[in-house]
Amino acid sequence: MKVHILDDWFDTLRTLPCFAKLSGHEVTVWTDHEPDPARLAERVRDAEALVLFRERTRIGADLLDRLPNLRLISQRSVYPHVDVPACTRNSVLLCSNMHSDTPSYAAAELTLALMLASFRQIPEQVGSIRRGDWQMGVGRTLRGRTLGLYGYGRIARAVETYATALGMRVQWWGSEAGRARARADGKNVPESREAFFGSSDIVSLHVRLKPETKGIITAADLAAMHPRSLLVNTSRSGLIAPSVLEAEIARGRIHAAVDVFDTEPQRDTDNLLLTHPNVLPTPHIGYVTEDEFDLQFSDIFDQVNAYATGSPIHMINPEVWG
Repeated sequence: MKVHILDDWFDTLRTLPCFAKLSGHEVTVWTDHEPDPARLAERVRDAEALVLFRERTRIGADLLDRLPNLRLISQRSVYPHVDVPACTRNSVLLCSNMHSDTPSYAAAELTLALMLASFRQIPEQVGSIRRGDWQMGVGRTLRGRTLGLYGYGRIARAVETYATALGMRVQWWGSEAGRARARADGKNVPESREAFFGSSDIVSLHVRLKPETKGIITAADLAAMHPRSLLVNTSRSGLIAPSVLEAEIARGRIHAAVDVFDTEPQRDTDNLLLTHPNVLPTPHIGYVTEDEFDLQFSDIFDQVNAYATGSPIHMINPEVWG
């Protein structure tokens, strides 16, 4: 098959063991991002299969209608960036391994790293010594602090393991069903949403972005956080209601560590979340490790090979195959 891989910005996949799984195909790797559907369609006009890097490119009807040769889109995890009805209408099969039992340990590790870096002022201290200065301030210890995990899922539970090892107290919030599961597992769930935000030294978000979770973190939630507390978001920016994080940061009351943005790639150097001293920003690197890529794309390439041999797996719109 003619397989096109989108958005492999550092041409990483060729260096990983999983890439050998595509040895029987004609593979083209694109190492830049093309957001315009017409120009992207021209690039990949001969593609029979598209391989996606998570949500880096939106796949809509404006692209799919221009690709008559396309038969398969192979990716991993959730697919809010893919217009599934448009795929079906164009006879394009979407295959996506939902990895129900495997958390992204890379994302969990980054969450811990952001907590440590923010509380210990690591970026600022590094900048200070590189400028020829010495210590620029006094950090804070994580041990004994309260970590509030919003969302009772796989990544959050991995973060809990790391936080507990550091001597942190952990409490939970989320959907009614999620809170019920947490209580059933003997976890600490505060009496109210306001109490959760108000008693957490750090709140870390671990919720999938869906229509029902869009904007689920409100201005009132952030206002309930106590001064100098930290909000960590390695999930999706859309979980926070529009502009409320920026407004709260502008007040100088709380801190934030964010790996996700409304617009990605985020290159607006005047964006408050990139410039304010209370914010530690990273460029959506939660899952960006060689180990995570090899795990994810091994699954993705398996889907390509399964389709090529006439036995597709992890079908999202199986009516196309039928």
